Amino acid sequence: MSAQPDHAPLTPYAPAPGAPAELLAQLRADRRAAQWVPAFEQEWAAALEESRRTFSLGGLYAVLQDWQSRLAHAPAVDTFVAGGCDDSEAIDMAELRGRRKRR
Repeated sequence: MSAQPDHAPLTPYAPAPGAPAELLAQLRADRRAAQWVPAFEQEWAAALEESRRTFSLGGLYAVLQDWQSRLAHAPAVDTFVAGGCDDSEAIDMAELRGRRKRR
């Protein structure tokens, strides 16, 4: 019998070193740049400060993942909104993310 685990451990998400700059360039090229770039920069600055205090990269990775996801899903959201679908029962994603972080 082997003492090796019977499953492969999950590797943590680690973006490429240039990922923040690439993401910022993509955000600047998007039609929502006026709103998104300042919001990303604010969240990134807060995550950097937290990282300096805690010596943890988790907050930086979370900001990158959130914004990469937001950018990737923007076309689907545009299509949804353009289709006139009812979104009156939608949940504010900022509130949802806040609940997840407090746990």
